[in-house]
Amino acid sequence: MAWSTRELAELAKTTVNTIRHYHRLGLLEEPDRRYNGYKQYEGRHLVSLLRIRRLAELGVPLSQMHEVGTRSGSTPDVLHDIDAELKKSIERLQEARAHIAAIIAHRAPADVPAGFEAVASRLSENDNAVIHLMSHLYDGETLTDVLEMTADETDDTGPDIDRLPADADEETRQELAGRMAEVLARNMTDYPWLGNPASLQSDDAHFTTKTVGDILAELYNPAQLDVMMRAGVLAAERVQAQKRQASQQDQASQKGQASQNGQISGT
Repeated sequence: MAWSTRELAELAKTTVNTIRHYHRLGLLEEPDRRYNGYKQYEGRHLVSLLRIRRLAELGVPLSQMHEVGTRSGSTPDVLHDIDAELKKSIERLQEARAHIAAIIAHRAPADVPAGFEAVASRLSENDNAVIHLMSHLYDGETLTDVLEMTADETDDTGPDIDRLPADADEETRQELAGRMAEVLARNMTDYPWLGNPASLQSDDAHFTTKTVGDILAELYNPAQLDVMMRAGVLAAERVQAQKRQASQQDQASQKGQASQNGQISGT
């Protein structure tokens, strides 16, 4: 029994070009030729071709077919490597499916930052950009804090800062900064790392504090940046005032307790 190249390709459910490629790589032995010059493939060629196709289905690189194709009592190391890569690929695909499911369930935009699908309706275009940036800079635990802050429905300052024109007057800026400071002070109390966010950033040398500042300067107009800076200063002052008040109350409580103990011991 003998077959032409086209017939062999049909039997193996592949293409003539693929067979020729295997010949060039030395994976498939060249057959004898008939008197008219046409190749004459035999059963052994078909079996070799089917083995090559099987290894290709498993993901074995063509360059490593020779070492894998030989029958032995042990599994070649390359298969262990491929299995590890397949496991990683499956995990990535499963994660992608989970994110897609969340996007569909919450009718969120496709480019919403991972994990923020449920609050996508509260995100402006700039919010979206900033959170994408934060996703690159911070770990999952920190981003969970950001998600909780974003989901805070008592914060109604977002739309106002988004609509703030570059030529906003002083009164408007001060009023908005005050409202933002109230929210920010509460967040700084609940999430102390906000007092020094740079301490939690990744060690990526490309993302310095200056880089982040430059990006924010591109996203927001001068009035918006001014209001956010004022809010940050006001919030820090409020947090410090709260700490001083708490410290004074604690000291007063300790003095009262000491005085009471002294009276009890004197009786």
